[in-house]
Amino acid sequence: MTTKAVEVRVTGLVQGVFFRAQCAETAARLGVTGWVSNEYDGSVRGHFEGQADAVDALVAWCRRGSRRASVDRVEVAEARPEGHPRFETR
Repeated sequence: MTTKAVEVRVTGLVQGVFFRAQCAETAARLGVTGWVSNEYDGSVRGHFEGQADAVDALVAWCRRGSRRASVDRVEVAEARPEGHPRFETR
């Protein structure tokens, strides 16, 4: 199994639109661990880790977001796996 980890930052209308909750549901379905949180600047930031194809699928989901979201940009950077046991909403 290939483990991949990324840090993401999502901008646009992504707070108050169930983005984090639906991201966590999608991560659980895909078997991705890590976290997602709202930032003070209105963006959402996250750390995703797991099988490469699952992490890539979660990043692709972030480009669409929740039904009420309007995603402007998704920044993705490689990261080191941190060994998160589950996915959490912060």
